[in-house]
Amino acid sequence: MPRRPREKSETGIYHVIVRGINRQDIFSDDNDYQRYLETLDRTKNISGYGIYAYCLMNNHVHLLVKETKEDIGQVMKRIGTSYAHWYNSKHDRSGHVFQGRYKSECVEDDAYLMTVIRYIHNNPVKAGIVQKPDQYQWSSYKTYCTGKKDLYGLIEPSIVLKLFSEDKEAAIKQFRQFSLEKSDDTCLEDETPIRISDKQMTAKIKEILKGNDISDLQQMERVKRDAVLHRAKKIKGTSIRQIARITGIGYNIIYRA
Repeated sequence: MPRRPREKSETGIYHVIVRGINRQDIFSDDNDYQRYLETLDRTKNISGYGIYAYCLMNNHVHLLVKETKEDIGQVMKRIGTSYAHWYNSKHDRSGHVFQGRYKSECVEDDAYLMTVIRYIHNNPVKAGIVQKPDQYQWSSYKTYCTGKKDLYGLIEPSIVLKLFSEDKEAAIKQFRQFSLEKSDDTCLEDETPIRISDKQMTAKIKEILKGNDISDLQQMERVKRDAVLHRAKKIKGTSIRQIARITGIGYNIIYRA
């Protein structure tokens, strides 16, 4: 059955999600995240597209992109091919890095543009990785909070900030307030369940243990140990197998906790 053609945005602006193949991570360490941002910088100069917002999660990416001289399909192919080639070389692997076609939706007005930006920046909050968007390193949120271009020059924040106010300080304040408002934004929902990495989950278990070593779990009294494991299981994006792998505690013990 032939694929349905993508809807064409009248504004040229699209909210895009790309996912790792088979729900696998596409970023293994900080160097991978940095390389993806460098890839955006390089391909942006070639393709001429604009970026309003981004958020790099461990197994998927959100982009808010405006096409210009190249259409969105060419843009995403250029980004994906470049990063995948580098990623496979670095990690001594072959084959696809990203899963099939990217998902996209058209953004046709300023109101929805701001909604999508809020949704993208709050993705790590929704995943339970951080409590506030400014605590997450790999998104464009902080660029808007300073009103200055980011390290890679990917975002020109003044374009969106002026939708809030012509006064820069007032615009930043209003942007922050808008971003932190409780909302039911869904936008382009990602069908792939959000997973957190072992590194992120290890940090969360240490928070529950209040800084104690994870190895201490195995010597804890059963009641205290099970209380910790029960809290760990409630963390969004984890699994019993991941907790077992990190703690060294048996699957069945964690399951019953």
